Amino acid sequence: MDFFNKCTRIYLEKEFEKKNNTLNVACWTELSYDTRTGWYKVTRRDYGVRHGQGCYEYKEQKPIPEPKDHEVLLQMDCVGICGSDIHYLVHGKIGKFIVNQPMIMGHESSGVVAKLGKTVTNLKVGDRVAIEPGIPCRVCNFCKEGRYNLCADIFFCSTPPDHGNLSRYYVHAADFCHKLPDNVSMEEGALLEPLSVGVHACRRAGVSLGTKVLITGAGPIGLVSLITAKAMGASTILITDIVQHRLDIAKKLGADIILKVDANDDENEQVKKVHELIGQAPDISIDCSGFQSTMRLAIKSTKSGGVIVIVGMGSAEANIPLTEALVREIDIRGCFRYCNDYPIALAMIASGKVNVKELITHNFKIEETLEAFEVARSGKGNPIKVMIHCRK
Repeated sequence: MDFFNKCTRIYLEKEFEKKNNTLNVACWTELSYDTRTGWYKVTRRDYGVRHGQGCYEYKEQKPIPEPKDHEVLLQMDCVGICGSDIHYLVHGKIGKFIVNQPMIMGHESSGVVAKLGKTVTNLKVGDRVAIEPGIPCRVCNFCKEGRYNLCADIFFCSTPPDHGNLSRYYVHAADFCHKLPDNVSMEEGALLEPLSVGVHACRRAGVSLGTKVLITGAGPIGLVSLITAKAMGASTILITDIVQHRLDIAKKLGADIILKVDANDDENEQVKKVHELIGQAPDISIDCSGFQSTMRLAIKSTKSGGVIVIVGMGSAEANIPLTEALVREIDIRGCFRYCNDYPIALAMIASGKVNVKELITHNFKIEETLEAFEVARSGKGNPIKVMIHCRK
């Protein structure tokens, strides 16, 4: 079945037949066909599923899963929409991760423990938890070395071919569920995921007391990198973006300097402006956009001997001034997801060192998931973080 060209055929690998404008799917439910839009509509909506490039829909009820011995059953509470969710929706892939069949979305999430597996001892029923979405194999060299984010056999929510957790109930490995203290909300628990990306980026970059930092891109990841760098002691942070609204939020979150840029700006003039505003070349640059232009700006702006961390995923290839980075001994470091960063991110929120609630601009019920994704995709209403609430 070609899910990219026949997006209305939408139940995993189950066969179906169309009879009298009604789709009978594996005897679970009926979906009525809308002749005006060409979409099938379900009666009960519980699963947010991507099922082809540019197409998404809810799914019917499935049985509540049973946790394995090392797992917990979670009643899902909050699920944020990530930029990667939108990228899969619009483009159907990110790098080597290609959507070839319908996929349940969601990986920025929190929930309440509803049932324990037989061997689980670190949690109890009723605990509120943040869900770290990546479960590694635990036995490869990367896992043993403590870099489990590089594990080749990692399961990662809503990354093809792995389903996410935008549902009412979901099972997950207990040791990758982080118990929330009473002063941390479920929304903040879900935001531990993007915050952990910012923590990992700043740790990879070596941000410390007195560091002067350039951040390119004031989207959600740029903003969490900003508040993390601030909490880690950066003395001056300049953040760039093409959208003034995002820069205004960055200023509110603690950016020392904001700089609106344009794709047509002269590159050398941008570099000169960065140096003038900071008062010197930045020690560290964190690229949260993934565009060729922002990576070039980071390389040309960063001081000799400095560090650049690339967080944003853009095109698979880019034309960047590598010789300049070589002769000036600029370290260019990749940053992929996070590793042992959730506890740090949780401590930052629980202690009041960072405020992530300001990132949430839109809230939706799970029944409104299609609208939530459309807001996140279109940018209508200047969304930063769109949050879906799963509990009734």
